[in-house]
Amino acid sequence: MASSSPASRRRFCRWRSVISCSERQTILSRKSGSWRAFKWTAYGVSGLVLAVVLGMVVPRPLLPKTATAAAVEPAVAGERVLILASPIHTDIAIPLNDETRTRFAFAGEAGVPLDHPEARWLIFGWGGRSFYLETPTWSELKPMPVLRALALDRSVMHVDIAGAIVEPQPSVTSVDLKRAEFEKLMTFISGSFARNGGAVFPIEGFSYGYADRFFEAEGSFNALFGCNTWTARALREAGLQTGFWNPLPSTLGLSLRLHN
Repeated sequence: MASSSPASRRRFCRWRSVISCSERQTILSRKSGSWRAFKWTAYGVSGLVLAVVLGMVVPRPLLPKTATAAAVEPAVAGERVLILASPIHTDIAIPLNDETRTRFAFAGEAGVPLDHPEARWLIFGWGGRSFYLETPTWSELKPMPVLRALALDRSVMHVDIAGAIVEPQPSVTSVDLKRAEFEKLMTFISGSFARNGGAVFPIEGFSYGYADRFFEAEGSFNALFGCNTWTARALREAGLQTGFWNPLPSTLGLSLRLHN
């Protein structure tokens, strides 16, 4: 086989060198961009995980207001409350009795059957308007309510009743409050309803069943400061310690066990 001339070899080498350099720059540029994206994503995820852990471990308030654990003072009728948890949401259940029927009579006037013979608990939840109203079940999940929850949305209160609730179970946490603490909790819950001259604002045409109702609420909703941070605030008003920031039911439950 005839060998190529020195001139052709030089032309081939120059051409190969140009292609290799260009490809090398492209590859390096792509790798650099991918690495930067990966690095900042890792920083973001690590920062979020750290914030969640610190939010659970650091107590709020830093010093407990009062001793509230059940072991300190036996509970009396009307002073036990339940925190009901789903994978992403928490509600507060208080005993349904003559006192709470009177205190939250406006819920009965709006259609919540407070006098139902089998009702034992009155349940309150706070959340984003779009997600709460438009997502009764996960099968009805739509993009827009999710986007509004991640950004900023108006808030609503949800009121429901329940019969006997089995304790203990993983989705139920019970807390026994002193009388003064229970009063503070009810005051906080009542104050979460938007009012005009004392009158609340039922939201017509929205419910998950015959026994529940929605109401306009105070405050704005964001996924970082949402339903679970509202539950945590309510419990702090009642004298308990929670984590400093509890965006998830799991972190709220762990912080309650850790700090109380």
